[in-house]
Amino acid sequence: MGCLPFEPKGIITPIVTPFDSKDEINEVVYRQLVDFLLESGIHGIFAAGSQGEFWALSPQEKRRLFQVTVDQVSGKVPVYAGTGAESTKEAIRLTRMAKDTGVDAVSIITPYFVKPDAEGLAQHYKVVASAADIPVLIYINPSRTGGVILSADHLRELREECSNIVGIKDSSGDMTLTLEYITRCGETISVLAGRDSIIYQTLACGGKGAVSACANVIPRPLVSLYDSVQKGDHEGALDIQKRVGRLRAAFELGVFPEVIKEAVNLMGFNVGHSRMPVTTMKPEKRKQLVEILRDLGALGTDLSRPSDQQGR
Repeated sequence: MGCLPFEPKGIITPIVTPFDSKDEINEVVYRQLVDFLLESGIHGIFAAGSQGEFWALSPQEKRRLFQVTVDQVSGKVPVYAGTGAESTKEAIRLTRMAKDTGVDAVSIITPYFVKPDAEGLAQHYKVVASAADIPVLIYINPSRTGGVILSADHLRELREECSNIVGIKDSSGDMTLTLEYITRCGETISVLAGRDSIIYQTLACGGKGAVSACANVIPRPLVSLYDSVQKGDHEGALDIQKRVGRLRAAFELGVFPEVIKEAVNLMGFNVGHSRMPVTTMKPEKRKQLVEILRDLGALGTDLSRPSDQQGR
């Protein structure tokens, strides 16, 4: 295929999707979030990912999000678009649509209702990648896709057949599998951590970066974690990873993806709440989240933007 080389790397933020009081996308706040992340030094922005509630967005809303992201980023960092779907046909349509909006790459999650076998999953990625000349990041998340994974052998074969498959976001949380990806495919595929709890481990073993939901809240420490590994400061990177782990553990305080969204609200960005059927956090759980954010320095410091700049 004629796709130009592209290497997913660094800290990529799967940006939250703000909703207003009418449950419509709040473009003003979304642009503010993009600016905040860019100012914090992140290496990529991922629109309509899992943290961005891709399953709750219409195709038209996704198109608009991609357009706004591309416009606001203005070439400063790569823009990734979530184009996964239940059917191969729909994933192709969304991927072609995303390319038309000018994004730099797409991320395609494993189908999450049906449970394709190994051959069917490999064919799914091959057909979608072959249908659109744009860099493709495979996204596996077995805990949310019926336990389905893509083997390192299949990943290697896909890369050999489709030059535009350039990376994999591994949200398995299984370092054995991550190491298999890195060992078998790391020279031609960017392996990215999809679990905030093992970003350091993935980087230290040869991974290229992370798609980090926590980077919505603490982007600068996460960028510092990545930079520390690149400089060989593993002690410093591991110290940051331990701090990040506290926020990742806080995901259990509510229904995904509401905890990170509430954290962003607490930082002063009026992003609203997740679309139903996701419920809001219980008051006692919210109080625990506030304490965690205070301990991490994510409230009332230069890690967050003052609320008077949020247009609330």
